[in-house]
Amino acid sequence: MEEEKDVKRKFPLWIYPSLLAEVDSLYKTDNCSSRTEFMEKAIRFYIGYVTSGNAQDYLANVIPSAVKGIVDESTNRMGRLLFKIAVEMAVVENILAAVCDVDEIEVKRLRGQCVKEIKSTNGLLSFEEALRWQRDG
Repeated sequence: MEEEKDVKRKFPLWIYPSLLAEVDSLYKTDNCSSRTEFMEKAIRFYIGYVTSGNAQDYLANVIPSAVKGIVDESTNRMGRLLFKIAVEMAVVENILAAVCDVDEIEVKRLRGQCVKEIKSTNGLLSFEEALRWQRDG
């Protein structure tokens, strides 16, 4: 007997319209290119769940990989945002350096004051506070 190839087959599927609507609304968010791909992933997941014998063991393996994916994507997004902010800060610093006449001693004093303020406010600053400090100091 010849070994059967793993080829996709089309077959009738009876499904509630509300469930199909859920599939349609979610398959792209799961990076699936079609309903079929989404349903295949769901079936594979459920097969793994059923055949694992113990749902806790199966979920113990699935959850960390899902969380890792979320954390990795968040890390990449934060890295890109921090890079953009650093570029904008460099532009602002260079513009200010070109138009301001501030000596090195004043820059060191300002840096020390800024470090102190950042520590005391956990990074929450306002322009009004900086303006008040500049006018009073």
